[in-house]
Amino acid sequence: MYFIKLVLKNIFRARLRSALTIVGLVVAIVAFGLLQTVVDAWYAGSNAASSSRLISRNAISLVFPMPLSYKDKVRAVEGVKTVSYSNWFGGIYKEPKNFFAQFAIDHETYFDLYPEFLIKPDELLAFKRDRTGALVGRGLADLYGFKVGDVVPIQGTIFPGTWQFTVRGIYEGKDESTITRQFYFHWDYLNEEVKKLSPRRADQIGVLILGVSDPSRAADISKAVDDEFRNSLAETLTETEKAFQLSFVAMTETIVVAIRIVSFVVIFIIMAVVANTMAMTARERLSEYATLKVLGFSPGFVAALIFAESMALSVLGCLLAIALTFPVAQAFGAATAQLFAVFKVSALTVLMQLGCALVVGIAAGIAPGFRAANVKIVDGLRSIG
Repeated sequence: MYFIKLVLKNIFRARLRSALTIVGLVVAIVAFGLLQTVVDAWYAGSNAASSSRLISRNAISLVFPMPLSYKDKVRAVEGVKTVSYSNWFGGIYKEPKNFFAQFAIDHETYFDLYPEFLIKPDELLAFKRDRTGALVGRGLADLYGFKVGDVVPIQGTIFPGTWQFTVRGIYEGKDESTITRQFYFHWDYLNEEVKKLSPRRADQIGVLILGVSDPSRAADISKAVDDEFRNSLAETLTETEKAFQLSFVAMTETIVVAIRIVSFVVIFIIMAVVANTMAMTARERLSEYATLKVLGFSPGFVAALIFAESMALSVLGCLLAIALTFPVAQAFGAATAQLFAVFKVSALTVLMQLGCALVVGIAAGIAPGFRAANVKIVDGLRSIG
């Protein structure tokens, strides 16, 4: 017990230095946690992907469509349980900065493939019955204040014109990891209008969503689907939903890597700061450590004393940082709500923060502890500090 009391007293002997060191630790570890959460948010879509869903698109590029007739052919492939389809709309709500995902979908089958979307039966029925109806995710509804019955005008970009949709339901996510920032409406409504304005673009879809009965056969099923359309005018590329989502992340992979590197550079810098603090502390107290040795305390005790001070500073700063990470992340998530659909601090991020603090404490305490443990009593007593 006296050892712990001695450590705690020593930590705050130089109060200003210790306070500044703790503040630096807090800032660095909060920044690390925030940057790691940004990376997690970047991968939110792929992390939420289901192993029982495959995505089939045009093999050339996602911007090229496929014929609607592919749906029936894909359904006949062995191992495919359910097939639906969707098309990216890409419209503007009020002003360009209001970006959110809008999809024209097969309203009869689409939500059968997404059990993580929780929809009230009466709202789902109302959506299916209304040709201009829309289903909105809870996250999107909260962001823009959408309510059931609201008429939402969206200015088309890929499909010109002003499109009017009536919100018929708001779906929830089964947990916090479920992305609820999408806007869904009837593909039939889109197709009918396209037939009037540009008949050659009608009866085209963006992607097919396949529900498979055995996820372990995903590769074989994907190959069978792609073989079905080999040498056709619109060959397909079929892959797992996770791989499909990761293809978008790959477009900005350099940014993600840079964020990861910066997060660890921040920790390296604060490690140097804490090491400097502990080195100054050890140098100032060499005479005290020599006195402890004269009184019979072992070199190991002296080294442990310095090491414990370093760990105590790091852990104290880490605990304060973890407590602050959540409100800071919440505020950051609110400020970037249009960019990140999910912005939550994960348990893994908290563990990484704690791990970084322990590494900082250990690394910062080794050299000063070794020096103090090996200083000669005569040299230590001669030291002025």
